[in-house]
Amino acid sequence: MQKTGTALVLIILGLIVLAFPLLGLIPLSLITGFLVLILGIGLLIGGIAQIGESAGSGILLIILGIIALILGIGFIFNPGLFSWLVRFIVWIVGLFLIIAGIIGIMSKAGGSRWNGVVAVIIGAIYIIVGILIKDPVILGALIGLWLLISGIVMLFMKE
Repeated sequence: MQKTGTALVLIILGLIVLAFPLLGLIPLSLITGFLVLILGIGLLIGGIAQIGESAGSGILLIILGIIALILGIGFIFNPGLFSWLVRFIVWIVGLFLIIAGIIGIMSKAGGSRWNGVVAVIIGAIYIIVGILIKDPVILGALIGLWLLISGIVMLFMKE
């Protein structure tokens, strides 16, 4: 019964986010921003503590902490930055999948070339999705679609 309730909540949330796509993107951007902000603070504190033992690693941690602070603040105040980063990551993953797929086709990894073909196809889909999510509204719609599909799948899954 609890699974059915969760599935229905996911379906309702998915429909709401599909109707208002930025409702899916803004909370995700805010949560990610706060987490990255906390990471940045932790890296800064760790870098300051580390600088006495190893100046190089301490400075590196401080630089990473500053970058994380800037990204965290950017994610909190500009969901477009979060959308751009997601788009970039999806595009890079697609590129890696295509390269791995081509290597799999050439080497017959796993005893078959089909693994490589599937990786190339999925990589191409990732790159297309990465190109399509230029607009934060599209990313929000994809989040809504994911919530909706997850809810439907959960609703029809056996215990």
